[in-house]
Amino acid sequence: MNARPYTRAQQLPEILQQRIVVLDGAMGTMIQRYKLSEADYRGSRFADHPKDLKGNNELLVFTRPDVIREIHERYLDAGADIIETNTFGATRVAQEDYGLPQLAREMNVEAARLARTACEKYATADKPRFVAGAFGPTPRTASISPDVNDPGARNVTFDELKEAYYEQAEGLLEGGADLFLVETIFDTLNAKAAIFAIDELFEATGERLPVIISGTVTDASGRILSGQTVGAFWHSVRHARPLAVGLNCALGAALMRPYIEELSKIAGDTYISCYPNAGLPNPMSDTGFDETPPITAGLMEDFAKAGFLNIVGGCCGTTPEHIAEIAKRVSRYQPRCRHEAMFTGLLATS
Repeated sequence: MNARPYTRAQQLPEILQQRIVVLDGAMGTMIQRYKLSEADYRGSRFADHPKDLKGNNELLVFTRPDVIREIHERYLDAGADIIETNTFGATRVAQEDYGLPQLAREMNVEAARLARTACEKYATADKPRFVAGAFGPTPRTASISPDVNDPGARNVTFDELKEAYYEQAEGLLEGGADLFLVETIFDTLNAKAAIFAIDELFEATGERLPVIISGTVTDASGRILSGQTVGAFWHSVRHARPLAVGLNCALGAALMRPYIEELSKIAGDTYISCYPNAGLPNPMSDTGFDETPPITAGLMEDFAKAGFLNIVGGCCGTTPEHIAEIAKRVSRYQPRCRHEAMFTGLLATS
């Protein structure tokens, strides 16, 4: 059975066949450089809110849109083909921590509009730019107990996550996202809730956007936090027919290499994305992470040379300088080629 054609970002699959596509870098790292105060996060709209709001980066789309717009434009200027919306924590579930769950949908609409405006400013006929609606994992996990004394306890249900993700997807779609990026997955069940919500939205609206799914290997065992290996993770989400699957965050590129290599071999029917942290955390560093742009870019060049990559960018600790250097280094290499069909037709019956 053939999947329905994309209604947005129709050029992206063709571009992925031609060259390695560049994703942007860290939003949080860049926001930290502005040294914003509690007052910046509150603005006039939330001046009397009873909870502290500093650190709620998604709120800045309302109170400091100039900062978010400038960060988007700096990544586009560095050569990013795709920029992520500032919506990593813009779900009802995540915003409950700040007492603002009712703002989730509006946050996603506004964040997508800011990114859309930036992309339109930089897009050309030769280099279109795309808005990736970012779905973070939420601070809760559907698979793991929050209470060490009660393994069966859960602080969120699948249905609660699905409803929160549906609301997020709806807002991102309205605001102008070209594709959806379900990222930093530490619990595959959370990701499945996001995938289910996205599928429901596609059915309800008739839209179909490319979807990228990106997991996070949390330690040297090569597993995500909920226990799956990279291979098991892929087989758990491949039914979503993602445009690309990959890894981000966590280990940094040096330690991520064997896992992205494995994924590039077993996920032959889709494209591969990779956007690692700038090494391991280092509080003495300017960005909070070890690697300078040449170091991270050199590692990603090695990935490209080995034939692992279709989409490349940066996660925590990466900056426009990292992305510019990565874009320069990988531009000389051919993208990885897909090599088999994911779903085949039914066998003929006699």
